[in-house]
Amino acid sequence: MTAADPQSVHRAIDAVWRIESPRLIAGLVRAVRDVGLAEDLAQDALIAALETWPASGIPEKPGAWLMTTAKRRAVDHWRHRQLVARKHEAIEHEQADDEAAMPDFERMTEEDIGDDLLRLMFIACHPVLSTEARIALTLRLLGGLTTEEIARAFLVSEPTIAQRIVRAKRMLAEKRVPFEAPDAEGLAERLDSVLEVIYLVFNEGYSATAGEDWLRPALCEDALRLARILAGLAPDESEVQALVALMELQSSRFGARTDTKGEPILLQDQNRALWNQLLIRRGLKALERARQLARMPGPYLLQAGIAACHARATTAGDTDWTRIAMLYEVLGRVTPSPVIELNRAVAVCMAFGPEPALSLVDALLEEPSLQNYHLLPSVRGDFLLRLGRDDEARAEFERAAALTGNRREREFLHARVKACE
Repeated sequence: MTAADPQSVHRAIDAVWRIESPRLIAGLVRAVRDVGLAEDLAQDALIAALETWPASGIPEKPGAWLMTTAKRRAVDHWRHRQLVARKHEAIEHEQADDEAAMPDFERMTEEDIGDDLLRLMFIACHPVLSTEARIALTLRLLGGLTTEEIARAFLVSEPTIAQRIVRAKRMLAEKRVPFEAPDAEGLAERLDSVLEVIYLVFNEGYSATAGEDWLRPALCEDALRLARILAGLAPDESEVQALVALMELQSSRFGARTDTKGEPILLQDQNRALWNQLLIRRGLKALERARQLARMPGPYLLQAGIAACHARATTAGDTDWTRIAMLYEVLGRVTPSPVIELNRAVAVCMAFGPEPALSLVDALLEEPSLQNYHLLPSVRGDFLLRLGRDDEARAEFERAAALTGNRREREFLHARVKACE
């Protein structure tokens, strides 16, 4: 590719990095057996791209370019270790160990990438880490998310997430966690964290918390691909099948969620003829498998049931909102969460009207974790608007617009402010 202006190249590099960094880091971890070192090598490759590509242009295969550059940095790292070893005693012993540990990049193939990503996910979700650290690290390494985006997904501060990631990498190095897929027992104890991570990555692609675009399909595709691989490894796990069903059904709406300019379209306003019927059929089939396997409904099975209610409705008016409200109520008992309660309020509004729904939302106004969550004032503003309380609605939409980090969503909320006027 020919050279372009630096600003457009930097935007392109950012897009390439988000797509390629998980594969790059996963491949490097398998080679160097060190998560922290692998991420450092990947970052070195990114810096090299930022220095080189504005002048030379984006290469035809940017992922391969980044991997080649990272490999060179890895070889340089091992050679440096050998030089340091020669300055100490037991030269022959140290040098032999270093040469044996030198990564064999020649054996790395494209077929390894899928397995590498899955192995890396189970490393990042290892029991030696706290649940919060597992999720944060995996989102960083495999989701390609920034610390700020992860903080938004968790509704916590950015420094908190940064500390979790640093401590997680240090713990993995200290415990010498092996780079391998777990056995059956290890799979069971890490499964909940892995599923949560996959779905958080999917959600960041489905409704981006920050940036220029409301959708980031590549993240959703990566999450869905990893879930399908996991479903193959754990075919008798109801919640794995249910998560696949949930993401298939939600992915079916991609073609209708934005207009030609990339602006968001609300669910009730979407052209359902644009929904992907193949994904809907696959999702409903996976949902049926999950139901047959389930002893009791888990959180992903319940959420997939909600998505199925939308998928089966040929028009917005056909949606069974009463059943959706009931499913959210059960989901809130299985996994209590203020966000689930907020979603239940939306279903209650559609099923029974805005007045009872507003009462549910008002009960969440003092919830600490929702104080900077833009969807709380956005939903409340919608209920107030439906009740004819336009001035109050406008104030809520203005607050929601100030809280969101996504430009498309901010513009959408500003349009709602104008509608109140």
